[in-house]
Amino acid sequence: MTRIRSRGIGVVLATLMLAGTFYAAAPASASAKTTLVLWQNYGTEQNAVATTNLIKAFEKLHPNITIKDVAQPGTNYFQLLQSAAISGNGPDLAVMWTGIYDLQYSSYLENLKGNVPAADLNKMEGMQWVAPDYNTANGAYVMPLETQFYIGFYNKALFKKAGIASPPTDWSQLFADAKLLKAKGIQPLVYGNGGQAISTEFYPWYDMSYMMIGAHTLSAWKDLYDGSTSWTSTANVDQLKNWALLEKDGYTNSDVLTNTTNIQQFEKGKAAMLVDGTWDTAQYTSAMGSNVAAFVPPFSNTPIKGVVEYPGDGFAVTKYSKNKADAFKFLDFLTTTQAGNIINAAGLIPDIKGLKTTNPVNQEMLNFVTDDHLTPYPMMDNFVQVNVGNAADAVLPAVLANQQSALSALQKMEEAWKALPAAQRSSKDYAGG
Repeated sequence: MTRIRSRGIGVVLATLMLAGTFYAAAPASASAKTTLVLWQNYGTEQNAVATTNLIKAFEKLHPNITIKDVAQPGTNYFQLLQSAAISGNGPDLAVMWTGIYDLQYSSYLENLKGNVPAADLNKMEGMQWVAPDYNTANGAYVMPLETQFYIGFYNKALFKKAGIASPPTDWSQLFADAKLLKAKGIQPLVYGNGGQAISTEFYPWYDMSYMMIGAHTLSAWKDLYDGSTSWTSTANVDQLKNWALLEKDGYTNSDVLTNTTNIQQFEKGKAAMLVDGTWDTAQYTSAMGSNVAAFVPPFSNTPIKGVVEYPGDGFAVTKYSKNKADAFKFLDFLTTTQAGNIINAAGLIPDIKGLKTTNPVNQEMLNFVTDDHLTPYPMMDNFVQVNVGNAADAVLPAVLANQQSALSALQKMEEAWKALPAAQRSSKDYAGG
C-alpha cells in the first residue's frame, strides 16, 4: 500500500492467539434506507479496485444500504480524518492502517468487540496487530482488507541472461549477482518513489525493514523500541553501510532520491530487481507475465530468516457515525469467502484463513512462510515511535544516495529516541501504561 510519513508510537512485539467474545450488531430495520460514506486513500492501486468491487457486491446483498466511496489524497489523509473527528462530520467507514496507526487514532474508532461476530473475526489473520494493546482479548479496531508483504521482485529473463540460477539470499550473494548483471549491461536494482501519490521522494522503509530483519531477531526488535539496543549499534551501522554500497558501486540508478518511474522501468526490463509491496503485484504480473517472480530482499550477512508479512490496512467504523449498525455489516462482509474472492481477483492476498491467492507471485510470498519457514515480521514503519520515524525519513534516503553516512543518520534516530517522553520509551509502548 502507499505509505505515509505521519507516524504514531511503536508497538510491543507479541504473538497472540485470538481470544475474546464478540456479538453481532443489532440489524437495521428492513425498510430503512441508509447511505454510508467511506473514505479511502488508495489512489489507483489494486486496493482501490478491490474496494469498488466489494462495495458493489455488498450493496447487491443489502439493497437498502448505499456506500459512497470517497477517494481522499494520500498526502494529508490522516490529518483529514482527525479534522473530521473533531467536527463529527467525517465518514462512517475509513481506510485505516494497522499497528501504530489504528492505535494512534483509536480515540475516534469503534471497537469491533460486541459489533462483529466472534466467529467471523476469528476467520481473519493477524488480528493482534489491530487490537488494543495488541491483545485480541481487548477487541479490534480494524477489519483487515488483505495480507501484505514488503518484498523484492526480480526479472527472471535478466537473471538468466546474467547466468544467475536463483535469487540471492544474503549480502554477499546480492553483490555477486549485481556484479554479474552489471557486466551484462543490466542495471541490477532500481529505486525511486514507487509511484506513491504522497511524495516524489524515495521511501526507505521497505529496505529498512529488511536491514533490521537481517540484524535482529523478531523478539529483539522491542530492544530497538525501548532502547536496550541503540539505533547506533554496530550491527545497524554495518547494515546501512552495505546498503549504501549498492549505489556507490553502481548497482542502482544514480537518481535514487528523485526517480518517479522505477516501477515502469522494472516492468520494461530496464532493471533486474526492485523492492516494493504486494499492492503492485498484479501490475507486474499483468505487464511481465511469468517473467516476474518474488524474492526476499537479502539484507543479511547470513541467509535471511525473516520476511515482512502483515495485515497492513483495512476498514474501521468511526465513533461519530450515525449508521454504525450498517457500517459493521460491511466489515462483517469482509470476512466472507465472497469478499475474499473479490480481493483475490483484484490481485491481492485475502486475509481470511484458508483462502488462497491465485496470483502465482503472491503465492510465492506466502510460500516463504509456509514452505520455507521464514519468520513473519511487521512493517518497520508500523513499529517505530513517531519522532524516531520522522527523523529516519529525513536521513535514511540520503544514506542510500551516499549523501550522508550511516552512523550520522542513525545518530539522528538515536537523538530522536532520547528526546521522547519516558512513557514512549517504555516497552509497554504507546499507551504509556
